[in-house]
Amino acid sequence: MSYSKKGRLFIFSLIGVLCATALGLLAGHYFTADNDQALREAGIITLPHSRELPALQLATTQGTQQNTQALTGQWSLVFFGYTFCPDICPTTLAELRQLKKLLPDAAKDNLQILMVSVDPNRDTTEQLQLYLQYFDPEFIGLTGELADIQSLSNALSIPFIPGDTSQARYTVDHSGNLAILSPDGRQYGFIRAPLDIRKLAEQLPKLFTNNQP
Repeated sequence: MSYSKKGRLFIFSLIGVLCATALGLLAGHYFTADNDQALREAGIITLPHSRELPALQLATTQGTQQNTQALTGQWSLVFFGYTFCPDICPTTLAELRQLKKLLPDAAKDNLQILMVSVDPNRDTTEQLQLYLQYFDPEFIGLTGELADIQSLSNALSIPFIPGDTSQARYTVDHSGNLAILSPDGRQYGFIRAPLDIRKLAEQLPKLFTNNQP
């Protein structure tokens, strides 16, 4: 075979490899875009870079002290609420109970749901435990000093406005958004309220499987 024919074959082969690579990258781009779109439609927002949580000690309804940097080993959904809440909290907790029932066992076993009280003035661990047991005995409540709770909520970008404890029947302004913590104990993203339970039940298992630390 002449050098010119060998050269043409080499060029054609190189073009073929480049085209295959480009098609692969393009397919990967569309797959990622489709996946991101599905997450957004489920209300899931992922962070470009995960965030470290502040090191705080909060009391749990399990009778222990929880270091917030040690929320590791499984995925966590963190909700900020309080037991005297008239609307957002009971609705959100009922939806989270429903979500758990829809998840496959593998995803369910890899998930814990935490409610951090934004009303530590009234929410003792005993009060939190009684309240959460109504929705799901496996839900975990956390409470502590107001300043620590605010530090955590601000770090997770889910702030709240403390209630006026001088009033007899005060309320607390807070969000229904959830923070997503990955098994390495860092914030992976958010879930926007209102919750779309069906879409979350479809997307969360994929998120857990495809994003192991």
